[in-house]
Amino acid sequence: MMAIAQTHDTDLLVVRNLKKYFPIRRGVFQRKVGDVKAVDGVSFSIKRGETMGLVGESGCGKSTTGKAILQLDRPTAGEVFFDGEDLVKVKGEKLRLMRRKMQIIFQDPFASLNPRMTVGEIVGEPLEVHGAARGKEKEARVKELLQLVGLNPSFVTRFPHEFSGGQRQRIGIARAVALNPSFIVCDEPIAALDVSIQAQVVNLLEELQHKFGLTYLFIAHDLSMVRHISDRVAVMYLGRIVEIADWRMIYEDPKHPYTQALLSAIPIPDPVIEAKRRRIILEGDVPSAANPPVGCNFNTRCPVRQERCFHDDPELREIVPGHWVACHFAT
Repeated sequence: MMAIAQTHDTDLLVVRNLKKYFPIRRGVFQRKVGDVKAVDGVSFSIKRGETMGLVGESGCGKSTTGKAILQLDRPTAGEVFFDGEDLVKVKGEKLRLMRRKMQIIFQDPFASLNPRMTVGEIVGEPLEVHGAARGKEKEARVKELLQLVGLNPSFVTRFPHEFSGGQRQRIGIARAVALNPSFIVCDEPIAALDVSIQAQVVNLLEELQHKFGLTYLFIAHDLSMVRHISDRVAVMYLGRIVEIADWRMIYEDPKHPYTQALLSAIPIPDPVIEAKRRRIILEGDVPSAANPPVGCNFNTRCPVRQERCFHDDPELREIVPGHWVACHFAT
C-alpha cells in the first residue's frame, strides 16, 4: 500500500436529490398503497480526503443514505456522482469494478462477519473476488492488512467467534481497505462497541485516512464522537438534511432548532457549565416516514414553529458561507 497525500481540492462524491422509497403493500394481491420515504431528497458533497459526519435520530434514514450511495440499495431517484461517474446509471460489470474504489464498514461486527470463514478468508475474499491477489501473494497481503489494523498476522486461521467486538471491527476495517478504496461509508462503526474501545477504533480510522488519503462518510448518532473525527457535519431528520456546516459551526453556532435540541442533550463533564446550560426538550415522537407532515418535516416538534411551517417546505439554503440550513427563520 502506498501512502497518498491528503487533499481537499475537488469533490469525490456529489449527491443530488437522492431518494429511496420503500413500497407499502397490502391485501391478497399485495397492491401498493403508499411509500416509506426513508430518504427524501438528500443533497451534499464530500471532498477528497474529507470526513463528512452524518447524524440524526435512529430511523431518520442515515444508513439507508449510505447504502443508496453505494448502490447496495438502488435509489428511487436522484444522482450520485462518484469521481465524476453517476453510479445510479452504472450497472453490471462496470459497477462491480467501481466497487473496488468504495467500501463500507458495517455497524455490527458480530453480524457482518461470516462465522464459517476464517479471518484469512474474510479479509482475503475481496482480493479473490476482484482478482487482485491469489495464492501466496494473497496470504502475504492478508497478513499485511491485519498488521495494519493492529491485529496479529498469525490470527489468519482463527474464526470470528474467537475475537472481541473491537477486534472483529478491526477485521471489518481490514476487509474494507483491502482493495485500496478511495471512499468508505462508516455505518455507525462504533455503536456496538464498549466506550473504552470506541476511541481506539476511531483513532485507527483517522490513522488510515492520513496514511492513504481516504474519504469517509461517517454515520453516527454519538455527536461527541462525530465532532472528534469529522471535518463537516450533516444533520438528518425524517429522510432529509436539515443542516450542513463545518463541525465548528455546527457545534458552536447551530442554526436549525433540531440541531440545537440534539446538541443540548450532550452531557458536559463540568457541573458548573452543565447547571447553567439550557436543555431543549422536544415534544412528541418522530412522525412516520410513510406519512410525513405537510410543509416542514420538523413542524410537529419544533419549539419555534409558526403558521408558515405547516404549508411551505423550507429549502436547504446557505445563510453564511459554508453553512446550509433548511429552516424559514434561520439567520
